[in-house]
Amino acid sequence: MIFVTLIKFKKKASEVVEFGKKMMKDLPAGVKIIGTYWMLGRFDAIWIYEGSSEKDAVKMWANARDVVKTETMVALTREEALKLL
Repeated sequence: MIFVTLIKFKKKASEVVEFGKKMMKDLPAGVKIIGTYWMLGRFDAIWIYEGSSEKDAVKMWANARDVVKTETMVALTREEALKLL
């Protein structure tokens, strides 16, 4: 499964960066980061990653509540979505 997590910083960017480095070193088993980007607008960053289930996404952000606010969505490739039509 592919997940997209929109991230809003609750702390200074420098603190969020340090937290993110720790997260990257301790990803749940089976999670693979596809990309991370900083953004302009309503959200500060976006992480795109693969995991085996929604449980992986929950595990990933469970300890981040003091540092960031997140909104996570499941993404399908265009081809996967077309098969469902």
